[in-house]
Amino acid sequence: MKNRLTVLMQESSERLDYLKDLNFTFEKPKNEDHGDLSSNIAMVLSKQLKRNPRSIAEEIISNLNLDSNIISKVAIAGPGFINFHFAHNYLSEGIKTIFEKRGDYGKSKKFFGKRANVEFVSANPTGPLTVGHGRNAVCGDTIANLLEWIGYEVDREYYFNNAGRQMRVLGDSVRLRYLELLGEQIDFPQDYYQGEYIREIAKDILKESGSVYKEESAEGIFKDRAESEIFKDIEKTLERLNIKHKIFFNENTLYEDGKIDEVLSIFKNRGLSYEKEGATWLKLSEMGNQQDKVIVKSTGEPTYRLPDIAYHITKYERNYDLIIDLFGSDHNATYPDVMAALGALGYDLEKMKVLIHQFVTISQDGEIVKMSTRKANYITLDELSDEVGADVVRYFFNMRGISTHMNFDLNLAKKHSDENPVFYLQYAHARICSIVRTVKEENLSVNLENLDLLQSNEEVTLLKKLNHFEDEVLYSAENFETNRITSYLEELAAHFHKFYTFSRILGTEKRLAEARLALAEATKIVIANGLTILGVSAPEKM
Repeated sequence: MKNRLTVLMQESSERLDYLKDLNFTFEKPKNEDHGDLSSNIAMVLSKQLKRNPRSIAEEIISNLNLDSNIISKVAIAGPGFINFHFAHNYLSEGIKTIFEKRGDYGKSKKFFGKRANVEFVSANPTGPLTVGHGRNAVCGDTIANLLEWIGYEVDREYYFNNAGRQMRVLGDSVRLRYLELLGEQIDFPQDYYQGEYIREIAKDILKESGSVYKEESAEGIFKDRAESEIFKDIEKTLERLNIKHKIFFNENTLYEDGKIDEVLSIFKNRGLSYEKEGATWLKLSEMGNQQDKVIVKSTGEPTYRLPDIAYHITKYERNYDLIIDLFGSDHNATYPDVMAALGALGYDLEKMKVLIHQFVTISQDGEIVKMSTRKANYITLDELSDEVGADVVRYFFNMRGISTHMNFDLNLAKKHSDENPVFYLQYAHARICSIVRTVKEENLSVNLENLDLLQSNEEVTLLKKLNHFEDEVLYSAENFETNRITSYLEELAAHFHKFYTFSRILGTEKRLAEARLALAEATKIVIANGLTILGVSAPEKM
């Protein structure tokens, strides 16, 4: 609604030159008596024009040629806010649009023809995905969904490294468990991978090949088999949450394709790097960061920065209009170095957005469940899905802003009551499906010709909320805020339940009953569309 009113206001104000190309905003007033949307345009202009904002607001209103079928009233409030009240006909037309678009309601073509890359999860194949990976996976996939809903063609990408110390330790962890199973006394290092999955991989190798690999190094069959099996499990875990990546990018290809050497040469030729104490340093202090950092150690081994820079260059080379990285908060201090280097090389940083999500804790019975990856007392994402179901996992991870710490309450997640927001929403959808089935038996059907009969406070409030969905999707997508969709849906469901409490369908005069049925079914469509964005099912029966 905000976008449509913005266009309308711009088209209606041609006589006011100072409105042209001005970025003014609309917000929903906290007090519903103040209208449906409030603009701060007069406040913004007051400094520019050095005039009282109320007098500017009066001039703007007197020059607006607004359609009474869309805006029923315009008023000035406070120091100069312009408040707009929507006409009932306009709200009714919104319901008709919902029925025209149905499953596509909420989608827009604003970014049609644009391409986006969303990199998320990107866990190295050293063990099963944990709940921390789960937040990254769910939020990343939902952000990709949102971008698709506003027109982007989206590639979901998974970046991983199957080389280096982590993988050597993984291979040796399997090798030592294999030797244990052969009866050898092993002093298993505390910093090795302790999980039962390591023992299972070793068991499979022993079952298939016996003691053949007794003298084998960690780098051979043990590392390769562990990587293969763990990656299979990772993909299965993600599939349970309906997450599927299009691209898997292996860091090793950056070396094989010569990208690492190419980037080093560019830094050297442009005077952006130097040699010191046998290492190669990047002049980050000249790129806006606090101090220079090593990109190649004296041993000849690159630090994480160099392959990360080379990797992101490949993203730019693939001509994406938007590049999104979703990282955990442990990347907070590291990604700015990569961004600074890309900027120094002339890449458009406006195209790139790094999103940082905070950590997740799991609580049960009021106690925090402690987790440690190496010691293997963590909760895997599969275990969480087994415990509460994929729908709950996806919804809970989406319902908090990614910049805030999240406590995943197992007790709440398992409740089948209105306290659980997933149950609350799915029940609302199923309840409307039940209503639709029941009224059909009474020969009632949706009628969009008598929506003017929807005049009660509960009906009008629900009408308005439904009309906001397109704006919510667009705002959520452009700001990468999945939690706005969950908040919107919960408010919508609350408005519906209140509407249905005071506005019965059966036993009401037929024209009004069919108008109310239209309102109920429109609500069902919007709830289903919102849940689709979140990757959560919308059951017809519960």
